[in-house]
Amino acid sequence: MHIHNISQQNSILNTFISEIRSENIQKDSMRFRRNVERIGEILGYEMSKTLNYKSKNIKTPLGLCDINLSNNDIVLCSILRAGVPLHNGLLNYFDTAENAFISAYRHHKHDPESFEIIVEYLACPNLENKTLILADPMLATGQSMVATFEALKPFGKPKEVHLISIIGAQEGVDFVNTHFDDNVHLWIATVDEKLNDKGYIIPGLGDAGDLAFGEKLQQ
Repeated sequence: MHIHNISQQNSILNTFISEIRSENIQKDSMRFRRNVERIGEILGYEMSKTLNYKSKNIKTPLGLCDINLSNNDIVLCSILRAGVPLHNGLLNYFDTAENAFISAYRHHKHDPESFEIIVEYLACPNLENKTLILADPMLATGQSMVATFEALKPFGKPKEVHLISIIGAQEGVDFVNTHFDDNVHLWIATVDEKLNDKGYIIPGLGDAGDLAFGEKLQQ
């Protein structure tokens, strides 16, 4: 797998990452969602440099202009619910993409420190020979990313696969690296050192879904 850690080079991305991490700033859920959306735009822009392009003749009011335009058939799939703001940011740049949504959550049986990933809801177009962008803001253990990709397989084999995350733990990055083919790309804004005993990224930012949409009831 090809890993693209965007934080290895300083950019305005650092500002948005710092704000979604900050305890004070992240209390504003609207600003949190907007920052996640802007990070999605940046990751989408970086990813777009690797797509396929074909020259097209454009007629302007004053003449003709040749410009290279992407000709990828893109399907953008996000993991609910935390993935919605990230999905919106990517969709701002890939506005002709088809869209897929999938639910994946941690199910704790008896031990609060152990869990399995449950996939329930899935809506997806045909993926055969298309470019799949699979987005999940937090790459903690990596199990959700792998489980959702497995759930998408009945919809066809994509020509290209791009994974998009904002913050990952090194353990999660290593996990997906061993579970995806060599031609898959991971685009990630930054990578943190470790997970705590409950599988949350340290220092991370907390629960992205709760910060974006409010606390959920636990069952």
